[in-house]
Amino acid sequence: MPDTMRAIRLTGPVTLNELTVSEVPIPAVRPGHVRIRVMAFGVNESEVTSRKGESGPDFSFPRILGIEGVGVVDAVGDGVNLVPGQKVATMMGGLGRAIDGSYAEYTVVPAVNAIPFDTDLGWDVVGALPETLQTAHGSITTGLDLRAGEHVLVHGGTSTVGLTAIAIAHHLGATVTATTRNPERFGLLTEAGADNTLVDDDTLPDAIRAIAPDGLDAALEFVSATALPTTLSLMRRGGTVCFVGALNGQWTIPNFSPFTIPSGVRLTSYAGGPDDLPADAFGHYLRMIEAGTLKPVIAGVYTGLEKAAAAQEDLESGHRPGKHVVVLPAR
Repeated sequence: MPDTMRAIRLTGPVTLNELTVSEVPIPAVRPGHVRIRVMAFGVNESEVTSRKGESGPDFSFPRILGIEGVGVVDAVGDGVNLVPGQKVATMMGGLGRAIDGSYAEYTVVPAVNAIPFDTDLGWDVVGALPETLQTAHGSITTGLDLRAGEHVLVHGGTSTVGLTAIAIAHHLGATVTATTRNPERFGLLTEAGADNTLVDDDTLPDAIRAIAPDGLDAALEFVSATALPTTLSLMRRGGTVCFVGALNGQWTIPNFSPFTIPSGVRLTSYAGGPDDLPADAFGHYLRMIEAGTLKPVIAGVYTGLEKAAAAQEDLESGHRPGKHVVVLPAR
């Protein structure tokens, strides 16, 4: 085995043109950890933020980017039950932020953060799934405890996680209302599983009240923290709003008062990790994808580490909804 690998390792903030590949030492495996031969990884907004040097204190340079990845177990440390050759997915848990990530041929992660799976789906498909499925599944189960027959709003439905959340909620048996700022994307929302599609503008609250006059049972907020007061006002007593993300970058509410929350309505959040997507749940979704009942939305597939910059550029443009996936060819 060679001593070095190809990786995108940053020592400080860089432009897209400076997101280049270099040779770095292959990381050693240690007790309780697993080394993964990376086959594909999804590209995420947080990695763009990290590249620009705008991440929070949990991120530090030097760093190999990449908060998620899929691949094959290459080596295991003491106390690990996984075996070389096993397909695994990994995400979060400090990956690409506090520890080196997946923009590399190999990455080392705690074994508890490696999710084993078995599928014949291509790496381009599986590479689109870990972080997206973990966030969508976790926000619906841990965040909302959504049940069949309930009516859920997905505010920010054309985001990658939003589209996946729509599909999961639909297959759970919930009624799904989803929003977009662009009515030309209504078809995309409907195909994902939305029962109602609405334009996200000043008319949205009245449009939701017309559909759900007694109030919504649940809502996932992907757009903005400052949208929470309006979203909360649309809930029935006992309903739950889960704050998951801020597509417009507004993560806090200035001078927030708890009395903004209507009496009897619940406000929670979701920012979980790999343990919120157990292997059986991940396997269940893989079976659904194999059967064609769950269709991940993939914006683009890029071959080779050198294309990570192009993937980030396309992600920032926002022209194509869905996941941008980089696939690594065999060396």
